[in-house]
Amino acid sequence: MSYKKALEEILRANAEVIGVEKIEELVKKYYETGENYTVKFGVDPTAPDIHLGHTVVLQKLATFQKHGAIVQLIIGDFTATIGDPTGKSATRKVLPREEIEKNAKTFREQAFKILDKEKTKIYYNSKWLDALGSRGLIALAMQYNVARMLERDDFEKRYKNGISIAISEFIYPLLQGYDSVYLKSDIEIGGTDQKFNLHMGRYLQRAYNVGKEQAIMMMPILEGLDGVQKMSKSLGNYIGVTEPPKDIYAKIMSISDELMWRYYELLSQKSIEEIQALKEGVKDGSLHPKKVKEELALEITERFSSKEEAKKAKEAFDSLFKKREIPQDIPEYELEEGIWICKALQACGLEPSTSQARRDIKQGAVRINQEKVNDEQLKLEKGEYILQVGKRKFAKAKVK
Repeated sequence: MSYKKALEEILRANAEVIGVEKIEELVKKYYETGENYTVKFGVDPTAPDIHLGHTVVLQKLATFQKHGAIVQLIIGDFTATIGDPTGKSATRKVLPREEIEKNAKTFREQAFKILDKEKTKIYYNSKWLDALGSRGLIALAMQYNVARMLERDDFEKRYKNGISIAISEFIYPLLQGYDSVYLKSDIEIGGTDQKFNLHMGRYLQRAYNVGKEQAIMMMPILEGLDGVQKMSKSLGNYIGVTEPPKDIYAKIMSISDELMWRYYELLSQKSIEEIQALKEGVKDGSLHPKKVKEELALEITERFSSKEEAKKAKEAFDSLFKKREIPQDIPEYELEEGIWICKALQACGLEPSTSQARRDIKQGAVRINQEKVNDEQLKLEKGEYILQVGKRKFAKAKVK
């Protein structure tokens, strides 16, 4: 492959790049001399599990690795004790060290389902940030002023509305930027919401005379299953990478044909040419959109489980939706007599909240024993019920 073709793959689907000439220079040098370069990505392990939205950046890192990059994966065990203020309307709570370490272990396990271990170096930023000490921290704080910090959108809003901003939150972007100083990173990658923090690394590399300015690549935020709002656990429109294979597969199959191409672009390991060939096949009628979506669902399901599990997930999906059968291995729950239907749906994990259950009942998406539920005030009497939300969520409820 030529370096220009490699660069095309690397730059595909990004939201913004600063220093594209530097990226081109690094990739070109790799293809001409075999010299590697570094791409930094930092994550604060504030939660144990990740969803597909989080993997957009990981997938881009894997692309970089194919074309000469050594990924600097930074586990922010120090910065996690402060909490990234990005997009927050209040100061984050401090996480206990034990929880941070547990989350970090889980994240590594999930990340290496995408990244190449041999081309990844893991760092914990407590190594250099603990060593920075009071004198070093003050020297770091002197590199930036409060006025510029308050230009940051979320800080500006909180300041104008009289909402407290902890001094530690001002320190956070400086610490993330100092990671780039210590590691002398060539490139840093993150989501579009990280723009301020990413710029800080570039700025501090100049201030500390590192001898380079990292290029910056920002990736777009992935839309959730609804195709409108960003993928989020709180919105219930997410696909968790630790979910059962059959659920991952079914959720991918539930997205719209239009959203399918967005997922291909940001999540698939297929080349630009391969994806374009699929698009042309759908356009000229030689490929059915459902067949193309099955290919995407298999690829993503296999990535987080195995080829065999992905195959079983497809078979289960086909059995359910082609033959309209109720799956054999649905989870069972014991509930108390007289439980409200909305509460029952939530207790069985079919709905994230009773308010969402109400909405789904009104929209005709809830069934009991394959019969549509119209009464949102329904109470369940003693007996066994097959509860269903939409076409793919099932649970067996034993009401005692």
